[in-house]
Amino acid sequence: MSMRSKRATIAARLAALCARAGCAAAVAAPLAGCGVNKVLPPPSVVHDYRDRHPVVLADATTAIDVFPTQRLDQGTVDRIQSFVQRYRRIGHGQITLLAPAGARDPAAARAGVDAVRRQLAESGVAGSVYVGSYPVSDADLAAPVRLSFQGIKAKVAGRCGEWPEDLASASSLKGWNNDTHWNFGCANQATLAAQIDDPRDLAAPRGETPADIESRMRSLNKVRAGMDPSTKWTVKGTNISSVGGD
Repeated sequence: MSMRSKRATIAARLAALCARAGCAAAVAAPLAGCGVNKVLPPPSVVHDYRDRHPVVLADATTAIDVFPTQRLDQGTVDRIQSFVQRYRRIGHGQITLLAPAGARDPAAARAGVDAVRRQLAESGVAGSVYVGSYPVSDADLAAPVRLSFQGIKAKVAGRCGEWPEDLASASSLKGWNNDTHWNFGCANQATLAAQIDDPRDLAAPRGETPADIESRMRSLNKVRAGMDPSTKWTVKGTNISSVGGD
């Protein structure tokens, strides 16, 4: 009898004995050496927080609140210009300008809206602005002008702050698996998505920028002259006791 036949006979006898005793799980070990592969089912909960809370590219709203006066200060102008640059880069459709309705000083609110519209026109997007209004819930609070547009935005696929399972595992033994809880890493992913300047960088790298011709020619001239083209930085240390003089 060949070795393969002996193994098959032993496995068959073990299977018959274990079937009578109810130990079918013990047969898996001998059969594993005979070419039987045991495939485990995938886990029901994703263990890595980057897979559980992935950062995705979505068509979402980008909005800012502007608190204008009759004459915009430089800080407000810079915010509006940065908003317009972002709209040109990743936005589509129209820019929505919502003016506060029901403010304590309607004349000042209208003057602020007009100042924002003039700044948008100077930025070259006058024909892409839709003007609307929103109700002010409390007239004692500052009522901003709200600018928004639709465009590509990096965000977490799901919502943070959800707790579908009991952390203490009082009702089950699931917490004994030493797995991270469902909300773990979601805030970190949301913060990462908010800090991404251009969401398209997540999909593909940017093109290379032109080389610095002055730096390249400096290195080439050193090679032609037989010199070392590497950059040598000289760091001069200062004794802390001599800072400030005698």
